[in-house]
Amino acid sequence: MTDLRVPSALTELLGIRHPIVLAPFGGLSSVALTAAVSEAGGLGSYGLYGYDGERIRATAAALREATAAPFSLNIWLPTGDEVLPGPEHDGYAAALEAFFTEVGLEPSARPERYLPSLDEQLDAIWEASPAVLSVVFGVPSGALVEEAHRRGIRVVGTATTVAEAVALAEGGVDAIVATGAEAAGHRVSFLKPAEESLVGLVSLLPQVADAVDVPVIAAGGIGDRRGVAAAFALGASGVQVGTSFLATAESAANEAHRGAIRSTAADASVLTRAMSGRLSRGAPNRAVREIEASGAIAPFPAQNWLTGRFRAVAGQRGLGELQSLWLGQSAPLARWDTASEVFAELLAGVPA
Repeated sequence: MTDLRVPSALTELLGIRHPIVLAPFGGLSSVALTAAVSEAGGLGSYGLYGYDGERIRATAAALREATAAPFSLNIWLPTGDEVLPGPEHDGYAAALEAFFTEVGLEPSARPERYLPSLDEQLDAIWEASPAVLSVVFGVPSGALVEEAHRRGIRVVGTATTVAEAVALAEGGVDAIVATGAEAAGHRVSFLKPAEESLVGLVSLLPQVADAVDVPVIAAGGIGDRRGVAAAFALGASGVQVGTSFLATAESAANEAHRGAIRSTAADASVLTRAMSGRLSRGAPNRAVREIEASGAIAPFPAQNWLTGRFRAVAGQRGLGELQSLWLGQSAPLARWDTASEVFAELLAGVPA
């Protein structure tokens, strides 16, 4: 079938055929899903949260084996308030002891670090040379943007408010993801607390499109062709979709997670700091409820590192009540089993 769509500013900028971007999943990205979206003509994305340099290099090599099409690598920028491993770690671990016991683990001893350094990640990313580097939780430094551009890499930032979008545009990014409060996973606010930055996409998107002069990618609450069409009508140059792709066979989500996506109503998802120490949207399972009730939530990234120990085992065993079941408010729209089916549905909403 011949594609009669005219190339847009975004597709030309990113070197893709269609203005559809796969949301990057921290901990849930897969080579298969990233490659499938890129092969379909969109921009496949892979989240590198917590990846050290060696793992980034291996992941990029696997992506290049799977597709010759452009793809994006995503990192979290440091915000400056991240805690380092210290004597408080044992107390943080003790508060979660019941979950460790349930999966047969000892409370995790203090690591040397909770996260790899940004410099270590960037060194590996420069070697990998993806088509796009996307960032969350801040404005990339001028040096980062300059180095990316020197290497022919486009830089995409992520905003939850108009002020954040303006800051990103002034910082020299090539495109901006305007992510509404409906979106799954972490709220990536950085100018004000996430709880003060909960703007829905219908309000956020046209205001961001009016405020910046770079292409805007809409994210949050887009699950089918109707959401895509609405996003373009509101000023988007492209769309970024997560939950509908997360429910497909190619994603790294297990059956318990896919089941949660298909069964969680729009008004049933919650915003919680229980799993990571930062505000995130997902299904309210037993782990979320019990951690919130305890009132003992460690700062980021300690909480994320600690819960990650038992969440990993729970994921292997399909224990959905102990996992991070990230999903957005449009989860009930995730009706397709494969990435190609989701992509075809979304593409049907892109203006000709």
